[in-house]
Amino acid sequence: MPSQIAPTLVLLTISNIFMTTAWYWHLKGGPAAAASRPLFWVILTSWGIALVEYCFAVPANRIGFAHGWTPGQLKVVQEALALTVFGVFMVTVLGEALNWRHFAAFACIMAGVGFLFVGK
Repeated sequence: MPSQIAPTLVLLTISNIFMTTAWYWHLKGGPAAAASRPLFWVILTSWGIALVEYCFAVPANRIGFAHGWTPGQLKVVQEALALTVFGVFMVTVLGEALNWRHFAAFACIMAGVGFLFVGK
């Protein structure tokens, strides 16, 4: 991996860990536990976590763009990382099992990444 790609991928991965947490942390424990958390506090907490996410996502996109990645390439890489991070979060934090549909969706996203990088 060329050295200019690594910082973008690392920062986007960290950013996705924070964003996945911001979007889904409050669902841990099932529907009853999620419903017991006041929505106002869930929103404020999630915004705080998302603020940290932006501190990684914005530099990642600027670095990637400065090294020749198009906005479309940055977006599909971000989506591929988001799906990967969510898969790990879904299994380890939310306790959901993976099945063939998750792998098929991941393959489709990765194909999209490949299409935007072909010939670049």
